[in-house]
Amino acid sequence: MKHPTPLILVALLALFTLPVQASQGSAPPELLNVTDAPLAILAAVLFVLAYCFVVAEEFIHLRKSKPVLLAAGLIWILVASMAQSIDNGQHIIDQAVNHNLMEYASLFLFLLTAMTYVNAMTERNVFEALRAWLISKNFSYKKLFWITGIMAFFISPIADNLTTALLMGAVVLAVGIDKPAFVSVAFVNIVVASNAGGAFSPFGDITTLMVWQSKHLEFFDFFALFIPAVVNFLIPATIMSFTISNDVPKAINESVQLRPGAIVICLLFLCTIVTAVCLEHFLHLPPFMGMMLGLSYLMIYSYYIKISQRNHGFSEFNIFNKVAKAEWDTLLFFFGVVFCVGGLGTIGYLAQASHFLYEGLGATQANIIVGVLSALVDNIPVMFAVLSMQPDMDSYQWLLVTLTAGVGGSLLSVGSAAGVALMGQSQGHYTFFSHMKWSWAIALGYGGSILVHSLINT
Repeated sequence: MKHPTPLILVALLALFTLPVQASQGSAPPELLNVTDAPLAILAAVLFVLAYCFVVAEEFIHLRKSKPVLLAAGLIWILVASMAQSIDNGQHIIDQAVNHNLMEYASLFLFLLTAMTYVNAMTERNVFEALRAWLISKNFSYKKLFWITGIMAFFISPIADNLTTALLMGAVVLAVGIDKPAFVSVAFVNIVVASNAGGAFSPFGDITTLMVWQSKHLEFFDFFALFIPAVVNFLIPATIMSFTISNDVPKAINESVQLRPGAIVICLLFLCTIVTAVCLEHFLHLPPFMGMMLGLSYLMIYSYYIKISQRNHGFSEFNIFNKVAKAEWDTLLFFFGVVFCVGGLGTIGYLAQASHFLYEGLGATQANIIVGVLSALVDNIPVMFAVLSMQPDMDSYQWLLVTLTAGVGGSLLSVGSAAGVALMGQSQGHYTFFSHMKWSWAIALGYGGSILVHSLINT
């Protein structure tokens, strides 16, 4: 195999900025293997440029889905053009498009259900009621630091790290708005806890979901990462807690009433998770089938809420409004990334990257590097590139890369959706540099979690 040129190496590193493709255990699709062609290099450059716009979203306010959708279309035009001059080229294109479409559809349907449930619980005041309860208990700053961190760790495996971080962040802001130093450290703790908690559950992060749907690990295999995830959270949290005072903030009396059906919707969400796990485990159906069945639970129950609220004079509960409020920018961003990466993979770039990382450096070193790279960009694109490469790894290594990609994003504030969201929520108290101040402590937790994983899961 030819050694990649410097430009190609840059493009390959940029591939660690894409969402993950679940291979469903299928044979890898055929490749064009035209990485040195001018059009192929142009395709890599287009992706790099598109992702530069994604990274700059916070500053230029251009939704991240827009540049990657444009890049995906242009890349596939270039890929199809190159395929015209290759024997069996059209068959390769058809196979690659269908493969990528199936992978995206599986992810899309799963996430659509999860987002709809979260929106329904938000509309029923589930998260607002939890926030109000916490801020009314008059905990000290140090207790609040630990409570929000621990709750973030245990809520994110069920919900997701972004929603969890925003919820806990709202609590911290409500009681510590006049204590910017406390807000800054507590936000760092929430980011670390949310990412660590999401790493040991298939539902906790997009990366773990993708690994589960790719069938490299079974549902219950992920819980082997619980202790390493705890270590990843506790080491930096313990270090940072020494800077938090035991002062008690002024009490805030706030009460939020749960709207009708809130508890039932929470239970239906748990039933949906159980349904997805059981259908995958016992009948070997893909997880999105169970999630879509679970969506029907909510849709039927929403009809009951609508009828009962109408009889009692309440405003109408419309489930399709909750579907409409899903994170469409995120879902379309995933489409763009899947097809950008799929196009570059069809060209042959991911095969070269896999050879350079997993065959050249070895799986352990490569997976640790994956975690560090996820701090620079985002763990979703990183994991997508790894799954697209389809390296030959055992379950220990797949657990390792799941762990590192999930918690590595905590090293910098821009490495995860939780960090980026809290920077926007913090009113200037939590910034890139205030997070970086604690990167050394987070790095100790990162290394500790890898060490514990090697000791208990080898």
